[in-house]
Amino acid sequence: MTQKEIKKFYDTHYRRLFNASYRIVGNGADAEEIMHDTLLRFLQMENPPAEPAQVSAWLIRTCIRRSIDRLRVIKRERIFKDSYEEPESLSADESAEIAFSTKKEVKRVKEALETMKDPYRLVLTLSLFEGMDYQEIAQITGQKEVTIRSQVSRGKATLLKILQQ
Repeated sequence: MTQKEIKKFYDTHYRRLFNASYRIVGNGADAEEIMHDTLLRFLQMENPPAEPAQVSAWLIRTCIRRSIDRLRVIKRERIFKDSYEEPESLSADESAEIAFSTKKEVKRVKEALETMKDPYRLVLTLSLFEGMDYQEIAQITGQKEVTIRSQVSRGKATLLKILQQ
């Protein structure tokens, strides 16, 4: 590929990959690294898919898998850090500010998602933010579609309980 073709390819796909990764890992730096790594892997492939739909599917699937792998690393790091540090808690003033501000409300939802267990957070992110259906999520995660439906349903109920507290 020429420089112009690579630039066009990057411009076509980077936003979707970054957003998908960011919604899963919740960290801009990690999401950007995953997005770049996914694009580089595709560009280095010997026999890349030719169809645009196949290219897009391969990119998003690879990006999501890499994001899940990064979540696992983050989880291991968090467990290690939690064994040595006390968790921080929100003050009463911060909690009141969250309830009255739309910007803070979005932050509260993100924080609530972060406190949820990985399977629920992952399937809710893919379902609600990425607009994927249960079948696509099942293919990406390697789980049965019925399992995904249960996790989305339980995840939504858990998220509502967290937000009502």
